[in-house]
Amino acid sequence: MSLRQFEYALAVAEEGSVTAAAERLRVAQPSMSQQIRGLERDLGVELFARTPSGLTPTVVGRAFLREARTAVNAARRATATARAGAAELVGELTVAVQMGFGTRQLPDALGALRRRFPRLEVTLSEEPSSAELDRLCRRGVLDLALMAKCDRTPADAHRLGEEEFVVVLPTAHPQLDQQRVELRELKGEPWVRFDRDSALDGVLVEALRETDPDPDTVARVSQTATAVRWAAQGLGATLVPASAVPPGHEHLARPVSPAVAQPVIAVVRNPAGPAETALLEFLRQENWDPRNSPAPAPTPTP
Repeated sequence: MSLRQFEYALAVAEEGSVTAAAERLRVAQPSMSQQIRGLERDLGVELFARTPSGLTPTVVGRAFLREARTAVNAARRATATARAGAAELVGELTVAVQMGFGTRQLPDALGALRRRFPRLEVTLSEEPSSAELDRLCRRGVLDLALMAKCDRTPADAHRLGEEEFVVVLPTAHPQLDQQRVELRELKGEPWVRFDRDSALDGVLVEALRETDPDPDTVARVSQTATAVRWAAQGLGATLVPASAVPPGHEHLARPVSPAVAQPVIAVVRNPAGPAETALLEFLRQENWDPRNSPAPAPTPTP
């Protein structure tokens, strides 16, 4: 077995066919088919079920592919670390962020990372919960995770600051006259909420525990931008991190009282490589204090 066979198998699983995987990796289709068959022969199992619609990983194939991904990522990190000594960092950095966190700060940090290491490739995924991020960290598939502090926060996590949460209200909502919205004034308000296993939905439930323990749910969504747009269209209120409010909707967002905020941490692979160390450095340089967030630019007078 070879690392190249692992990469071929991962490509086939992602593309659903040997032909598409071969085109993506720019290798001959017969050669890739031979490598996949050789891998299955060496393992003594069938990794893919051959169906009329393409190749689908079997149960044992899915288990193998999870470990193959870890091995391929580790090899890429080793290569990147070796080349970093020559000021040429090449490879893949795997980053996951808890949904809604660092929406403003992460792009700037990644831009700075790109300028320092222009040949570095970043793979970014957004996860709904801190529990899922914790699981991925423990499996060793992440180089850096950006998340809210939780009960399972590792002792070596790096605290970056806080994410303040704001309520986004429908246009012309009477509470928009207030600089800060009292949560008790929203009792009975319909809410655009997040998936039940999402950490963001847990924040809302905790925030309303005293004033509205059984909030009226008008819809559940999986993305913060969708929640904000639906709130703006009048479906109901929503509670999101301030940095996740899309441009053009800031006038509908208000901080709440009692204030709702969560500490933001970065969990970095141990031992940390040069790429994740650099990204952590750039994240630290970002503004994470909601009190120091820049004020929206005033509307120009005609």
